[in-house]
Amino acid sequence: MTDIDKARLSRRSFLRKGALGGSAAAATALAAPAVLAQAPIVMKMQTSWPASDIWMDFAREYTARVEAMSGGRLTVDLLPAGAVVGAFQVMDGVNDGVIDAAHTVPVYWYGKSKAASFFGTGPVFGGSATTMLAWFYQGGGAELYRELTQDILGLNVYGFMGMPMPAQPFGWFKTEVNSVADLQGFKYRTVGLAADLLQAMGMSVAQLPGGEIVPAMERGVIDAFEFNNPSSDRRFGAQDVAKNYYLSSYHQASESFEFLFNKDFMDDLPEDLQAILKHAVEASATSNLALAMREYSKDLAELQTDAGVTVHRTPKEILAGQLAAWDTLIADLESDPFNKKVMDSQRAWTEKVAYYELMNAPDLGLAYDHHFPGKLKL
Repeated sequence: MTDIDKARLSRRSFLRKGALGGSAAAATALAAPAVLAQAPIVMKMQTSWPASDIWMDFAREYTARVEAMSGGRLTVDLLPAGAVVGAFQVMDGVNDGVIDAAHTVPVYWYGKSKAASFFGTGPVFGGSATTMLAWFYQGGGAELYRELTQDILGLNVYGFMGMPMPAQPFGWFKTEVNSVADLQGFKYRTVGLAADLLQAMGMSVAQLPGGEIVPAMERGVIDAFEFNNPSSDRRFGAQDVAKNYYLSSYHQASESFEFLFNKDFMDDLPEDLQAILKHAVEASATSNLALAMREYSKDLAELQTDAGVTVHRTPKEILAGQLAAWDTLIADLESDPFNKKVMDSQRAWTEKVAYYELMNAPDLGLAYDHHFPGKLKL
């Protein structure tokens, strides 16, 4: 038996006795104060984000809800990237029981299977992150995720999707880019299938965690990059190494946060605490999105006014080039039966659901321009 197996068994034994009441606890129940009979269970949860990132604030909103709803029976030791394992290693950490839970994104374990990217950073068939979050919970995505993680990869985890992210910007460039030809030769940071996509468009791609991006720019390892949003980008100093910020892209337009739990840890909890861990993901999605809308918009404005950043809409020629590159990747990916099964499911869902969304949505740009004329540059 390995040290990890011993630790896992010991933890399971402790949880079972502490949460459900072991024979020793029963024998001393009359002698000890009731408050001592139920010491809180501590869940060690690591994120994939630096301590200063706004996504740590999002994770704290989740942990606060878990602790409040559990009445203090379950507390969370929330840790930033690198505290126990690297930002890209949280899936391994949860699977091995080194940490009990993680706040991350599926693309960070893309090295185990390219299919990880389908759960957030796959081809864009016309739906938003909200469309694809609905696919996960109501269109069969959760079962396909379980099949990938547990049946195909044999991982000892449960996973749930949280806040649907606004489409990720194309990113930061030192000079303007107006066409696909302008992208040739750029050393660019992204992750997952987006790396394959942009390599197909002529870029050289490095896959790096967020905390390594600015140092890589400063050393010349990369000369353009994307991460996710104006707040995260501003906090790690994107504006200090590039001044052209391109919003709108199809490279990662439908991603949600991922919450991972060690299966043994979760199975050993009382059913009500299991439910709290699961449904707090849904609760945090609402609170996270509200905070994101406030902070992302504030930071975008301040990047322009305080840091001299020029904000662009990504040119339509580049967006069309991304769709063409996705077509090529899709054809290659479909040679794998599981990949094809996931994409077939997503296409069927998007064709139906996004049709309703797009047909029903009024032109909000027209209304915005009516009330705030001249601000949008479309």
